[in-house]
Amino acid sequence: MTHIPALGPADAALRADAPSRFSEMKTEDFIRIIFAELSNQDPFSPNDSGALLDQLNSIRSIESDIKLVSRLDALVFQNQLGAAANLIGKFVDGLTADNQRVSGIVVSVVRHGDSVNLELDNGWQVPINSVETIHDMTGESAP
Repeated sequence: MTHIPALGPADAALRADAPSRFSEMKTEDFIRIIFAELSNQDPFSPNDSGALLDQLNSIRSIESDIKLVSRLDALVFQNQLGAAANLIGKFVDGLTADNQRVSGIVVSVVRHGDSVNLELDNGWQVPINSVETIHDMTGESAP
C-alpha cells in the first residue's frame, strides 16, 4: 500500500488556499479506489489489510463528522431563526453590519444567506448576533 506522507507547515499553507476535493469523495469512491489498489497489487508483496481497514474506518469517521457538522449548522440556523421571530414587537438596541449603533422595534426577520437579521421599524437591520439589549414593550413606551 502506498504511504501518504504527513503534511508539513509549508504544505498545510498551500493546502489552505487550494480547494479540497476530499469533501466531494463518497465512501463508494473510496471503496472503488481500494479495490483497484487490491487488484493491482503485487501478489508476492501484498498490502497490509489492517492498514486498509484503518483507512476505511477513518474515511467513514470523517464522513460522519462532516454530516454531523452540517446538521448542527442547520440546527443552529433554525434556532437563530426561532429566537429572532420571538423578538418581533420588542424594542432592541444593537449594531448594524457596518457597526452603527441603532435601536428600534423589531418588525420582521430577514434571512441573508446564512445570517439572520432583525428589521427595525426605522428601516435599519441588525444581525441577530449583534443585538445588545432587548426591551419588552408590553404596556410601555419605547425607551
